[in-house]
Amino acid sequence: MKPYNILISGGGTGGHIYPAIAIANEIKMRFPDANFLFVGAQDKMEMEKVPQAGYEIKGLWIAGIQRKFTLDNLLFPIKMIFSLWKSRNIIKQFKPDIAIGTGGFASGPALIMANRKRIPTLIQEQNSFPGITNKLLSKRASKICVAYDNLERFFPADKIVKTGNPVRQDLLSIYHKAKDGKAFFKLDVAKKTVLVLGGSLGARTINQLIALHIDFFKKQQVQVIWQCGKFYFEEYKKYNDVANVQVHQFINKMDLAYAAADFIISRSGASSVSELCIVGKPVIFIPSPNVAEDHQTKNARAIADKHGAILLPEKELDTFSIVFETLLKDIGKQEHLSDNINELALPSATTNIVNEVEKLLNT
Repeated sequence: MKPYNILISGGGTGGHIYPAIAIANEIKMRFPDANFLFVGAQDKMEMEKVPQAGYEIKGLWIAGIQRKFTLDNLLFPIKMIFSLWKSRNIIKQFKPDIAIGTGGFASGPALIMANRKRIPTLIQEQNSFPGITNKLLSKRASKICVAYDNLERFFPADKIVKTGNPVRQDLLSIYHKAKDGKAFFKLDVAKKTVLVLGGSLGARTINQLIALHIDFFKKQQVQVIWQCGKFYFEEYKKYNDVANVQVHQFINKMDLAYAAADFIISRSGASSVSELCIVGKPVIFIPSPNVAEDHQTKNARAIADKHGAILLPEKELDTFSIVFETLLKDIGKQEHLSDNINELALPSATTNIVNEVEKLLNT
């Protein structure tokens, strides 16, 4: 039997890229001879992250529609036509047996052309409120893998399979890594540690919040591991000179960072939420209000409504010190949040998704 050709498309942020890579890795374990080709946006982070993971990627001239009037919005129809044409050529040359989309505008053209060629397609929707690309693609998708309940409002019910979101497999054993994590980050084991995450690109508001509360954390004797994002590192790296504060552009050893942390402050993108469910630490979610359909708030609320996390909207950040100090002093609350968020974890998500891929390959 000839090796399978697997086309995977998605990107723009880590929330779309890392699930795609996780799916590819699982397929590769099952089918070592399979050939893989990723399709992404030519100027986005997938063009760096995918080759680092060992896969070939081709870039499209594509970007999302901005909420405000911009030149990029005027160019969108031209970019879409060009990307559809390029995707058609990619599919003609690569001849995929299946096309998998993990969201983001880059996944649109490739999966549209795959559908036109009658190639089986699977889309993986990470959020509790789908993005426009996956909503459009769902009409002709063969299978739709989701992480939340009640998505029949947006997708054909007979195509939906609840699988969860792919997460890094090294997160499944973090409880055995606490000692290694504290040693790796050179932490004082007698002090509590907060891990601050603003997403793969960073979050201005969260960075400003942490900078304003450096003295507060010092007073509470809390150590800070702060991933500020590559766009903000030059602005905030000066805080590396402050005792018990370490600022990172990007954290590669996330398993050790999670293991070392006692508390986590995070955006609530889908991949982050799925990881934090598995990590099972007390979390304060600060959703980005600047995303499509306010999906980060919906993701965070899905956890907070089940008493698995604290949801703190940006407009209420003036209460942060009270919220954090209350959590810091309430061990019962910490345990309650940890237990509840951990119950929502779907650790076999990648396996479940690739089971669906395998079914489509065998039909």
